[in-house]
Amino acid sequence: QVQLVESGGGLVRAGGSLRLSCAASGQTFGKYPWGWFRQAPGKERDFVAAITWSGRDTFYADSVKGRFTISSDTAKNMLYLQMTSLKPEDTAVYFCAADPDGNWRSADAWDLWGQGTQVTVSS
Repeated sequence: QVQLVESGGGLVRAGGSLRLSCAASGQTFGKYPWGWFRQAPGKERDFVAAITWSGRDTFYADSVKGRFTISSDTAKNMLYLQMTSLKPEDTAVYFCAADPDGNWRSADAWDLWGQGTQVTVSS
């Protein structure tokens, strides 16, 4: 059974930075693409960023491009999201996801999910 566990969320002022981590465990964890989504209260779960297993290709939502960086350490089964120049509108629960099938920018395409970590950006 595969588990994804996020960490690194917290409260930060606008303009600040945070680094989220996602640890994948389980004997069946394969060479999946993986990514980050976020969900604000009362809103849908939105795509943030994704990365291929090799790390060669990355994809970002327009709203975070240039501010967020996705990376991975395949030897450690770790996924990261470095967030800089944070804005209040970045406030959400951030989810790690893996094993997509279909449109990577749609939450429906992803099979594996973590429990999420809260990121709150104050103005």
